[in-house]
Amino acid sequence: MRIFSLIPLALATLAACAPASPAGSSPAPSAAAQDSTVIVLVRHAEKAGAAGEADPLLSATGEARARALAEALRTSRVDEIIVTQYRRTGATAAPTASALGIVPDTFSTRAPDHPAAVAAAARAHRGKTVLVVGHSNSVPAIITALGAGPMANLCEAEYSHLFVVVLKDGASPRLERRTYGAPDPPGASNCPR
Repeated sequence: MRIFSLIPLALATLAACAPASPAGSSPAPSAAAQDSTVIVLVRHAEKAGAAGEADPLLSATGEARARALAEALRTSRVDEIIVTQYRRTGATAAPTASALGIVPDTFSTRAPDHPAAVAAAARAHRGKTVLVVGHSNSVPAIITALGAGPMANLCEAEYSHLFVVVLKDGASPRLERRTYGAPDPPGASNCPR
């Protein structure tokens, strides 16, 4: 299983925000030193249940991915977590939330202009790091609402993507695409978009 570490990402995206580190060390930047808002977005992990089930839980593979997300974000100084009303987003965020002692905020996908509402909530945590766990269609829409899109919906079999949007005053939003946990199966990104 491949696990992505956000430490190099945090150092790359926030190098101007954190003091230089001694050779060989790579601490995550402190919130006080962070002059950018960092928004980490993932789709919920793999779900269990029958096709078309409205609110399935995570499969064993999805539970492993949720733990991989917590490990990937372990030193990234996440300050806030945003999920939807569906159990699969909450379960994907649960290991991270538990490890960091954060109670996620829930935003209903049924609310008017859900992507804009989530983007506004993430922006409100100025200078902080926010984890957003959404869906194959809402993650791209939130990225677009943050000004870092447009972006096509994710395919049904795509779960390993980790997107980082960096917002800094006076600069255009920057989108970085990463992966975490087990790789997606071959051909996972081949779907009509």
